[in-house]
Amino acid sequence: MGLNMSSDKIRKNFNKPLSAKRIVVKIGSALLTHKTEAINKAIVERLVTEIAMLSRNGIEVILVSSGAIASGRIALNIADKIHDISTKQVLAAVGQGLLLQMYEQTFNKHGIRIAQALLTRHDMQERLGYLNVRNTLLKLIELNVIPVVNENDVVNIEQLSETIIGDNDTLSALVANLVDADILIILGKLDGLYSSDPHIDKNASFISNVDNIDKAVLAMGGDSYSEDGIAVGYGGMAAKLQAAKMVTSAGATTIMASGLQEDVLTKLMAGEDIGTWFYPTGDRIESRKRWMLSGIAQKGNVIIDSGAAGALRLKTNSLLPAGILTVNGSFYRGDVVTISDESEVAIAAGISNYSSEEINQVKGNHSEKIRTTLGYDYGDEIVHRSNMVKL
Repeated sequence: MGLNMSSDKIRKNFNKPLSAKRIVVKIGSALLTHKTEAINKAIVERLVTEIAMLSRNGIEVILVSSGAIASGRIALNIADKIHDISTKQVLAAVGQGLLLQMYEQTFNKHGIRIAQALLTRHDMQERLGYLNVRNTLLKLIELNVIPVVNENDVVNIEQLSETIIGDNDTLSALVANLVDADILIILGKLDGLYSSDPHIDKNASFISNVDNIDKAVLAMGGDSYSEDGIAVGYGGMAAKLQAAKMVTSAGATTIMASGLQEDVLTKLMAGEDIGTWFYPTGDRIESRKRWMLSGIAQKGNVIIDSGAAGALRLKTNSLLPAGILTVNGSFYRGDVVTISDESEVAIAAGISNYSSEEINQVKGNHSEKIRTTLGYDYGDEIVHRSNMVKL
């Protein structure tokens, strides 16, 4: 079993959390509606204050927040739990704006601008969607804007049907992998993982560390192990464990903790022994490289001049059209391509912002010529450095 009941041993050897550059914080519905049917403003204000503090300390934060349906239910004065999908979509449509307004007003007190990103899993599974979402989120971070991400319940019916349990837990894991986050922090009402549902089993034991999310660990999630014994959202412990497995398999850390605890984010980033810590099961760089390199043989190859090759070898810079000599193969925007020097020695691999046809039209030119040549542009870079790995 992948458990480590002694936190001292593993955390002593773990990199200090404060060294994390980028984190994803997921806030669940049960936490947001604690002790009230509406969104608990005191909890929102407290967590936003902590996120603002982390941001001021140079940590990039992406917030994944539930709560749209709960907000819509209060706004429309619907007390009963809704089961039909169309009504849930209406509640989400009404509540999403109210939820964002609350976050906007609260973050504004700290001088922080936010941006809404409504996503579905399909957006990140489809090739162009993955590239577009990744580039947008990374650009927002670069501009010191905190993305507030939520599932687009108005168009996505999978989680609303309750036949696929995922809530925003799965979404937070997808986002964490998408932006190469160092840590995913899942905040709920429970203080972490227990051996069984503590609301039912008084003998359930708390699990502080998990080295590997194997079948035994997944079994601890059960079928209906929720935050407080009542399913406020549509996720549960099983969904959280699946999300943690997704992130740790990609080489990052997941922490599950109670958002009711004062200064929870500050304490976690200081490495305090709270919550359940799920540790990476593989090397992060190698994991990303394997993903990048999958299917390269079916795509294309970009040959670059000696100046661009030298720059890439010394430092992972973005690839601009000026340094491109030749384009081999036929590929589309969003495909992974190899980048080789004039001797056809592969230097790097990356996700192309442009198709082979488009690159052939702009190669050898400065970036400002992209728009005048094509009539549009997807940015100055053919392959952005954030979408590239050295070989």
